[in-house]
Amino acid sequence: MNQFKAKVEAIQSSPNYKQPIGFGICFADVGVVSNKVLQATYPVLNWGENFGSYAIFSALREECEVLEDSASELVLGITEEFVIKALKDFAPFIAETQANPNAHKNVAIVLELQRALQEDRIYTENGDFRYRFCAIYEDVQCKSVESAYMKLLALSLGKAPLRSLYLDGIFGLLSNVAWSGNVPYELDWLRDNEIALKMRGEFPAIDFVDKFPRYLMQVIPQFDNIRLLDTAKTRFGAYLGTGGYTQMPGASYVNFNAGAMGACMNEGRISSSVIVGEGSDVGGGASILGVLSGGNSDPISIGKNCLLGVNSSTGISLGDGCIVDGGIAVLAGTVFKITEEEAKKLAEINPGFVVNATGLYKGRDLSGKNGVHFRQNAKTGEMIAFRSNRKIELNAALH
Repeated sequence: MNQFKAKVEAIQSSPNYKQPIGFGICFADVGVVSNKVLQATYPVLNWGENFGSYAIFSALREECEVLEDSASELVLGITEEFVIKALKDFAPFIAETQANPNAHKNVAIVLELQRALQEDRIYTENGDFRYRFCAIYEDVQCKSVESAYMKLLALSLGKAPLRSLYLDGIFGLLSNVAWSGNVPYELDWLRDNEIALKMRGEFPAIDFVDKFPRYLMQVIPQFDNIRLLDTAKTRFGAYLGTGGYTQMPGASYVNFNAGAMGACMNEGRISSSVIVGEGSDVGGGASILGVLSGGNSDPISIGKNCLLGVNSSTGISLGDGCIVDGGIAVLAGTVFKITEEEAKKLAEINPGFVVNATGLYKGRDLSGKNGVHFRQNAKTGEMIAFRSNRKIELNAALH
């Protein structure tokens, strides 16, 4: 053990040592036609932790093939020599890890690599590297699929907060593929082999075609009371909070880099970069605007204990305890009428809220304010807002 510690200290004190933001070893699905990485699966993600394991892995760089090397990231193709030397370096932890794989998860990865080596699975049939080591040093635009998947996993596991990582350019990195179960197929490969596959009865059952896998294909929910009733409704890279999240089938959806912070009922659309607070209820077909398309560039946050009514559209941030009635659109440019009495009530709970003499407020003026109830007057069609007097409570039995 002392020898292991001394080696780690020596590596970390060397002038070329760089401490990563995150690192891990992934299983790579590599395209037969393009030789591109179609998916990178990390059984263990190290994010701001386990730097001793990183030191050992990084010191084995010379035993690997460098696939990507820049100031911001490193990707190595894992070889037989890497596995053999890693087993030797981690020798003090092998017995304990064999008895309990969760005792030292990075060592458990090395033991699985040993098994892959014994079963001749280190390389693909085309000779590509099936297993890859990836480290991220700077949060800039990803240069590899391996680093892109690492960032998405960090978001889904809550190791990195939503909106905290640089994801620009990720669509260009990922290939649009056909997914069957957890296996990605290149569309070109399916086209080239369609006759043979169908004549043999071996054509895969395609579940969907997309650049992103689904959340449950990469992530095990971290809490037993998270419920997802339709696997198609949550993209990898979404975050589902600290327990109690329920997502119903139908119109519900959560995009990557979006999600809920805790117990939440979702029957609507949580678009990219949207964050929903604990205790909020997103009604059936309710839509919260994202930032990927449509002209909206300001990420939207929904506060705690809010209610978004059925088929409503929300294009501004909401504070805590807000209500958007069903079927209406609350957008930045929507004009709402608020009586002086109700405006004063809102000012009491929203420091800095200015009571407007005209009684007219645009949606952007109300963005992020607490306790606002948005409604359309059924008689006049006028959009109105007032101080909410309803307490939003989720069904405790469901969350």
